[in-house]
Amino acid sequence: MSQPATSTDTATPFSAILLVLLAGLTFSILDTSAKYLVQSGMEAPFVAWMRFAVHVVLVLILFRAWSNRAMFKVVSLPKQVVRGVFLFGSTIFNFMALQTLQLAETVSIFFFAPMVITALAGPLLGEWAGWRRWLAIVVGFVGVLVITRPGYGTFGLGHVYALGAMASYCLYVIMTRQMGAKETAESLIFYSALAPVILMAPTVPFYGSLPDTGFQWAVLLSLGLYGAVGHWFLIHAYKQASTSALAPYPYLQMVWMIALGYLVFADLPDMWTLVGSAIIVASGLYIVHRETRLRLQSRSLPNSEARDLAKKL
Repeated sequence: MSQPATSTDTATPFSAILLVLLAGLTFSILDTSAKYLVQSGMEAPFVAWMRFAVHVVLVLILFRAWSNRAMFKVVSLPKQVVRGVFLFGSTIFNFMALQTLQLAETVSIFFFAPMVITALAGPLLGEWAGWRRWLAIVVGFVGVLVITRPGYGTFGLGHVYALGAMASYCLYVIMTRQMGAKETAESLIFYSALAPVILMAPTVPFYGSLPDTGFQWAVLLSLGLYGAVGHWFLIHAYKQASTSALAPYPYLQMVWMIALGYLVFADLPDMWTLVGSAIIVASGLYIVHRETRLRLQSRSLPNSEARDLAKKL
């Protein structure tokens, strides 16, 4: 008799795929809106702070804070704060990068994050990658070099900010993995937004630059909505399917970013950005494929020693 199919063998629900695609579209609109605001003269730190301030208000309403104690219950408040700082760092560096870079450029560099997370998971989480995945990480880094091309007069401050955004996001994800088993999902979402709002509030008078038009006000206030809705899409997508099953689909965000960059800013990525993006996406997809195979193999191996050996291959 054949063995029943495991959850990793079953088809990914279309609804989960659709939710991930909608999340990518929502986050692309968020970045497009932020780029519009910072290029119109608003300060990136203030735009980032407003994005999280609105996010906090929406989370309080959506999670019914008045009756949901799980939102405020924490195991380690310092870790919650540090995690929130990393998320804010990712956002503010991204907004600063968008002042000079195209949408496609920033998201291409951001796509290198899964490879950096795989590398950091070894020393920080004890999840060591094998040589094949390390080779994919090196290839992905080559893709970043193709996009930034240091030494050829194209590497600028915007690329530094984009790399900073990606690095901050990686540390945010690593801390999420560390804290996910102990902290409630509600508290992780709430404090990641509340921490930067409180910590950065004293700087608002220095960086605050109010919009000039009603349209700019609408765009500014919508940032928190896009962020909250995008995370809501992701949360419900991962309730229906595994992380590995959905991992390839966020890369389709590149399509949204190129389209919005052209429609709103008349930007089209050059050949180097497209080639570098293709290298990074291919490397990321290989890591997803490799980790999925290792997960399936580890279930069939008889003991922990054999499983550990498989992970090193």
